[in-house]
Amino acid sequence: MKNRIPQFTTFLVFLFFYFPLLWMVIQSFLGKVDGEYEWTLRWYEQVFRKREVLSAVMNTIVVGLLAAVFSTVLGTLSALAIYKYRGKLQEVHSALLYIPIVVPEILMGLSLMIFFSGLGLPFGKGTVVAAHVAFCTSYVTVVIASSLDGFDFTLVEASRDLGATYFQTFRKVIFPLLRPAICAGALLAFTLSLDDFIVTFFVSGHGGTTLPVYIYNSLKHGKVPGLYALSSVLLAVTFLLVTVSLFFQKDEFLEKEK
Repeated sequence: MKNRIPQFTTFLVFLFFYFPLLWMVIQSFLGKVDGEYEWTLRWYEQVFRKREVLSAVMNTIVVGLLAAVFSTVLGTLSALAIYKYRGKLQEVHSALLYIPIVVPEILMGLSLMIFFSGLGLPFGKGTVVAAHVAFCTSYVTVVIASSLDGFDFTLVEASRDLGATYFQTFRKVIFPLLRPAICAGALLAFTLSLDDFIVTFFVSGHGGTTLPVYIYNSLKHGKVPGLYALSSVLLAVTFLLVTVSLFFQKDEFLEKEK
């Protein structure tokens, strides 16, 4: 008889992780009518009729897109520089790269708040984008740097020898080969920006409220059933983006295996 303890343990772990999320989604479709619960979509209809919700959604999308673009550009350049120009300071560079990833988010948010205050910058969407770029760039760099392990830089040298400019070499050689990793890094950055609460809470001001911050502020004023629907939509978008990111990374892996 096969030992089923590992399978049972795995089931319990996944149940612990995902049952609260599943229960929240179920609650978003339940409404109380005449003392009895029934399936309904009214929470979804009510929550997206609110102007502040639409404003928070728009802020979240704008901040996420800007953070993804800037962090992808910086992360790509950073990964190429760190991988190609190796030297005695390589370990220091790698350590500095991982610091924004391992530092607690509350310290990251507090330090950025002090920094922006010291510069006299008004808190809003601009400071939120800058803060998200600050921690998303490291994640993008790690994703792209991992894809550079099998990168053949002789192709770059050949392109330069044939007279191509640096921009043409990047557009014709580097970018096509790194496109799956760059797309995966961009989606990861957008997902991290979309879900971030702690850093955003410290640096957001008037007009910079994103969806996670709006959900937290709403919970402080009481239990709002419509937040179940709003959180479920945010959860679905997150799962979709992560799935697409993994799809790009899978394509990159298959290309390496060829």
